[in-house]
Amino acid sequence: MNILVTGGCGFIGSNFIKYILKKYSSYKIVNLDKLTYAGNLDNLKDVEKNKNYKFIKGDICNKRIVEKIAKHVDCIINFAAETHVDRSILEAGSFIKTDVYGTYILLEAAKKYRHKKYIQISTDEVYGSIDKGSFNEESRLKPNSPYSASKTSADLLCRSYFVTYGVPVVITRSSNNYGPYQYPEKVIPLFITNAIEDKPLPLYGDGKNVRDWLYVMDNCSGIDTVLCKGTAGEVYNIGGDNEITNIELTKSILKILNKPFSLIKPVADRLGHDRRYSLDCSKLMKLGWKPKRKFNETLKETIEWYIVNKKWWKKLKDNKFNQYYKRQYKISG
Repeated sequence: MNILVTGGCGFIGSNFIKYILKKYSSYKIVNLDKLTYAGNLDNLKDVEKNKNYKFIKGDICNKRIVEKIAKHVDCIINFAAETHVDRSILEAGSFIKTDVYGTYILLEAAKKYRHKKYIQISTDEVYGSIDKGSFNEESRLKPNSPYSASKTSADLLCRSYFVTYGVPVVITRSSNNYGPYQYPEKVIPLFITNAIEDKPLPLYGDGKNVRDWLYVMDNCSGIDTVLCKGTAGEVYNIGGDNEITNIELTKSILKILNKPFSLIKPVADRLGHDRRYSLDCSKLMKLGWKPKRKFNETLKETIEWYIVNKKWWKKLKDNKFNQYYKRQYKISG
């Protein structure tokens, strides 16, 4: 199978590419990535010489580039997106362009070349917040941030291309991912790297917001299951069954690193901050998938990865990143 992976130099995309190349010796992957601030070629150094892998720098909003690649592949898996909620609150335009218009360009290519499957990588944030119970794939979409609204728009566009044109679209909605190679503005790598450097950990509000944490390789296996067994026109939730409050998560990271809780710095709550996410993943489990890794075990492994790979993240947390980070969380020094 020939696959176009978009956004493959990002966190989940790069892990997925390595997962697929390791599992399937006959699969070939073309990775199309714009290499924005969160796209990193270092994420794929260990596969860059693999004969079944090819990288092309380009924007999914560029119709000419997308069509040139798309006519030679069997399916598209779209990881490319602007994803950081805080950045979407400060500036929503790039999210709308990439997440919505970019998806449109890819869907047009899938329609034109009659691909076997188009997989849209989405998020549990499209459902909004839930106090009790869990969201299933039929739950109402109720996004509460510009980021989640842009992903919701893309999901609805995907549905319309299935219903109207018969494009074999499948959507995956995963809970919060964590693991190696995650850009250090997201909460787990930010808190790990700050703690390593004895810098404050900016915790939103009262710290009682709940997230379901999914190890990135379990997400990759879920997407692979959808690629092989998913039904066109369907949505599949992928969750880790690891619900924990942000304050509990923060303390766990500090305990593993043997750092004091005094590094926790409460900051003003995020605008429109969802209180709790929770996914019912029984639909995907019926296809034979389930998360294999335990949270406590993989959190320790993730922390160890960031300890060993300081060179990887230190150059990312440069002056530009630090200026954004200090402005966003109102931290001095």
